[in-house]
Amino acid sequence: MLGGLLDFSLSDVPADRVVWIKHFHPDDLDRAVAAAPPDAPAVIFQRTAGSLSQSTTITSSLDEMEALAGHLFPAWLPGAEGITTSAGGALAAVRSLAVAHAAGTAQYGPFLVDLAVGTLTGAGPHTQRHQPEVRARGLSRVLAAGFGRPACALLLRPPDNLDEGRTLALVRAAQWLVDHGRLAVWICGGSLAPGDWMPEVVFARPVREAPVVRSVPDAGGSGRSGMSAEGHSRRERPAGRSRRASRLGKPHPTSYTEVLLESALAKRAWATGRVWNHTVRPGPLVNPVRVDLLWKRERCVVELDGDDHRSAGKYAEDRNRDVMLQLNGYAVLRFTNTQVADDIENVLALLQQFLANRRRARKGS
Repeated sequence: MLGGLLDFSLSDVPADRVVWIKHFHPDDLDRAVAAAPPDAPAVIFQRTAGSLSQSTTITSSLDEMEALAGHLFPAWLPGAEGITTSAGGALAAVRSLAVAHAAGTAQYGPFLVDLAVGTLTGAGPHTQRHQPEVRARGLSRVLAAGFGRPACALLLRPPDNLDEGRTLALVRAAQWLVDHGRLAVWICGGSLAPGDWMPEVVFARPVREAPVVRSVPDAGGSGRSGMSAEGHSRRERPAGRSRRASRLGKPHPTSYTEVLLESALAKRAWATGRVWNHTVRPGPLVNPVRVDLLWKRERCVVELDGDDHRSAGKYAEDRNRDVMLQLNGYAVLRFTNTQVADDIENVLALLQQFLANRRRARKGS
């Protein structure tokens, strides 16, 4: 097992192997993605169940990758812009586009056709007839294209305190994904049972908390390298680099919190009618505002807050927005990135309860 301190920057974390990011906080990822250079991999966050079966872990990961590919459609299929339903000749059109795209790239045609057609026809997965190796490589390419990145990295978050058997299954599954998907797999948070079978591991410190390694003189002034427990400041976005503009109606492509929540909502029948990154005009004399998630008919706004919302200025701005929306009939529900990552079932339960109450009230009025 190899170890070394790395700042959590997407440019520094190895993108060709299994890596354990030991001290990880969900907010670190959004900051790292915002500051990532164009050649950094697209980061895909997944929670793992900690199965004893390597094949079960692999299949579950591939199924989640396929679901995410569906949310990103048509970004990964050139020419499919504007196709949103299976009506009319849409299926024939995407089939033809997939065949043509595969012919000019390294994609496997039958796999890409199944994925494209299946995305329009409904709930999947649709590519399980293909070998796992084909799915892994194909989905890795599709997701990289969908995010506009050269490659992908899976950020796997296992349950805490896995025993040795489940740790071994997880690490072997991760190595399989690296070998066959040609992507990075970063295991974050928690604690893994030690073992000599662990592949190369790099311990990466969080952006916010860890000490900085720097050269300081010793008592004799020799200038030997030492440790200085100096707090690491929050990583700022480099000047001139802005986050990619959100696509209306879709989760932000660089926000794993939005993508994670959308993946969960897509499986719930009660969550219909939602739209992401939508502009709302609360009233005729009020400037429009962009909200993270909206149920229009229920007039329900959901905002997802990262670390930047803790500053005094941002907190005051959020409260002003909330009051303005509430005065014009909107309810505003706020959740932190940590709540979505660590307790998504509770977030879903609260959303379901609120929407059900709103819908009952509308029927009774």
